[in-house]
Amino acid sequence: MSKSTFVDAFEAENDPEDFRAYLDFAFNKAKLTEELENPNSSFYFAYHDNELVGYFKLNVDGAQSDLMGEDSIELERIYVISEFQGKGAGKNMLQFVKQLAFKTVKSFLWLGVWEHNKDAINFYEQEGFSKFGMHPYYIGKDKQMDWLMRFDLLNFSEE
Repeated sequence: MSKSTFVDAFEAENDPEDFRAYLDFAFNKAKLTEELENPNSSFYFAYHDNELVGYFKLNVDGAQSDLMGEDSIELERIYVISEFQGKGAGKNMLQFVKQLAFKTVKSFLWLGVWEHNKDAINFYEQEGFSKFGMHPYYIGKDKQMDWLMRFDLLNFSEE
């Protein structure tokens, strides 16, 4: 699922050679096993009527892709299969992410989103995230930029 949702989201907008190289690196069995076994990373899976429709990954401490300090938690991945996009699955997952992050007693939740993914940026802004920086992200040899966006957990109340 991690590979197929990433392909659906980004393959068309990337160089095929760089994209294949990235897929081979980021989604091979050994790399995914390492991520699943990391005690500072947690994967969660979303279902609708027993059908897997999405997943997300949270990182704390040294598992974060950029070290933002002990007071932060990273939402590294959040993906919904194409058939369930636009049906509220992503919004429901993000609400659950916020609840989980709030319970960690961290100050903020953060994520990186590709600067050209305007739909995702708009979605995160509507959900209370704001841009606080940028960092490079490589798809193969292609250097791209991610917006770093954060959500303040100190003022969050579980609804």
